[in-house]
Amino acid sequence: MLSVLGFATIGIFLLLIITKRLSVLTALVLVPVVMGFLAGFGPKELGEMVLTGIKQVAPTGILLMFAVLYFGTMLDVGLFDPIIAAIIRYVKGDPLKVIVGTAILTMIVHLDGDGTATFMIVLSAFLPIYKQLRINRLMLSGIVALSVGPMHLVPWSGTSARAISTLKTDAPHLFNPNIPAILAGVAWVLFVAYWFGLKERKRLGVVDLRYVHQENLTEEQRQFRRPKLFWVNAVLTIALITTLMKGWVPAAALFIVASVVALLINYPKLSDQQKVVKSHGNNIFMVSSMIFAAGVFSGILTGAHMIDAMATSVVSLIPQQHANWLPTLTAVTSMPASLLFTPDAYYFGVVPILSQTATQFGIDPLEIGRAALLGQMTVGFPVSPLTASTFLLVGLAEVDLGDHQKFILKWAFGTTLVMTLAALLTGSIHL
Repeated sequence: MLSVLGFATIGIFLLLIITKRLSVLTALVLVPVVMGFLAGFGPKELGEMVLTGIKQVAPTGILLMFAVLYFGTMLDVGLFDPIIAAIIRYVKGDPLKVIVGTAILTMIVHLDGDGTATFMIVLSAFLPIYKQLRINRLMLSGIVALSVGPMHLVPWSGTSARAISTLKTDAPHLFNPNIPAILAGVAWVLFVAYWFGLKERKRLGVVDLRYVHQENLTEEQRQFRRPKLFWVNAVLTIALITTLMKGWVPAAALFIVASVVALLINYPKLSDQQKVVKSHGNNIFMVSSMIFAAGVFSGILTGAHMIDAMATSVVSLIPQQHANWLPTLTAVTSMPASLLFTPDAYYFGVVPILSQTATQFGIDPLEIGRAALLGQMTVGFPVSPLTASTFLLVGLAEVDLGDHQKFILKWAFGTTLVMTLAALLTGSIHL
């Protein structure tokens, strides 16, 4: 019963947001609450689950609130103007070069394995370019989402760390055999970026575009620019990103302090600070509210033990006579599983069961880990409503979650299929 309700919760949620019957915020709260009541839980029990879920996402919610404020302020002061100008001079108004460049930059930035930092850096640089060239913003969110997928298999990402911990192994045994699959995934993403670029070049043409930022700014935006403080802001941002990547300070605390310092340095007057905060208030609310709503969603699914029941059901569906297909089935279903399971639920709940089952049939349990990493919360995390960074991605790209999922899901699944084929051909997993 709980398993059915769990799958129904996910299915109804996705249906409602993709068909735009409800907003993401509303669906994230109402659907699990209704299903929780149907599962027999009372208001007090559901309330405790909700609070537990909110507490779990609170640090991320606070981080994203102040991250949006910080990078929004850096856009206001003009920190990224020289980068944007240089990119536009290079691409010369060609959407193909912009989209392929987005993919390449995203992969480079995501070598650290941190999706949140990658989304903030890449979208801050590229969103103004997509707007100026009138490129479909779904291609921005989509290509960024695709590009982080193969790179998220690096052994220092949170997803890989979970798999390594669960299987009690080390990075070389889990990661190294997947390197050919990762390279295949990178090639696929670049192909998709090239394909998208050709479509947009055909739609828009190559524009003779010269980026002169003063000509593209409103009077209010000009007032917010701080060209004399460029190097101060650059040093502050580099220091922030370095500290974030090194993990010297908790990320939420880091962005709270950095945002306040940035505001104080660039806008000493209280009235100016209030204008800046107000100008970004809508984005801050949209991102943070969805994070806390996602906490409600995952809190009820976890607290009601729906996810545990779903994990058991998934494993029970595998016929014993086809047990040798277990790694391949795990790989093929890994990306869609990101829509059903949080990384903790999957790697600490589903993977142990799958690996134990594999061992009973003489299959190397590490193959289950390698297969799972080909999609579950690697390729799948930038489309999943169960990860906070997804909401940051769509929020910064200024697109709807349902539209983003509808646009990019099939291409993301393609990444997993390509990597699965490469893994089978190179022996990372076996039939």
